[in-house]
Amino acid sequence: MTLRSFIKGFLGEAVVTVGKKLFLDSKIYIDVNNVTLATGNGTTQIDHIIVSRYGIFVVETKNMDGWIFGDEKSSRWTQSVFGRKYQFQNPLHQNYRHSKTLAEFLGVDHAKLFSIVFFIGDAEFKTPMPENVLLSGYGTYVKSKTAILFSDDEVQSMVAAIRGGKALNRLGTRQAHVAGLRERYSSTTTCPKCSSGLVLRTAKTGKNAGGQFYGCSAYPKCRYTAPAAAKA
Repeated sequence: MTLRSFIKGFLGEAVVTVGKKLFLDSKIYIDVNNVTLATGNGTTQIDHIIVSRYGIFVVETKNMDGWIFGDEKSSRWTQSVFGRKYQFQNPLHQNYRHSKTLAEFLGVDHAKLFSIVFFIGDAEFKTPMPENVLLSGYGTYVKSKTAILFSDDEVQSMVAAIRGGKALNRLGTRQAHVAGLRERYSSTTTCPKCSSGLVLRTAKTGKNAGGQFYGCSAYPKCRYTAPAAAKA
């Protein structure tokens, strides 16, 4: 991670934290920020968690500029800045893993967790996005969930569990998290997104026809792919 990306990420998380305090009642919506939890094959880092009677909101922040292209199913999205294009992991898929890990950690139904992807910066969507992918108004989205899913005692217990289980700003955990990501995404046997097996396949059509790639065995439920050369 470069210093510039660290600063952008820090500022992005600060914006979300301040925005939550301005637009959400802290007595109803309790936030825990920058959480790292253990998984079966490493760790996962969650930017923001908001716990309430109306559900648990798992917020992934993206501090990005330019045009953003993507959809719910694609494994990679595209950022276009001044004519240059960059690809990045679908943040919905990324946050799905976060929410599944958190649901398992807390022992609650995953359906009671809500994923939010919040873009901060001078970004503009150039493709239709799901309602939980936002440029603004994430507080409004949170407050749109009005069905009571947890008791006040359950909320307090979950907040205590998250705060007790997180490793906030601990260097060792950060290093372990980065190492875990590298190991997971370099594997030729295990999908880094859903932990299913990877299968070596050959592209039959398109510009990469004849080339080999690794694909998740859980396809089409999981659409993770990686070039075989990148795994060598």
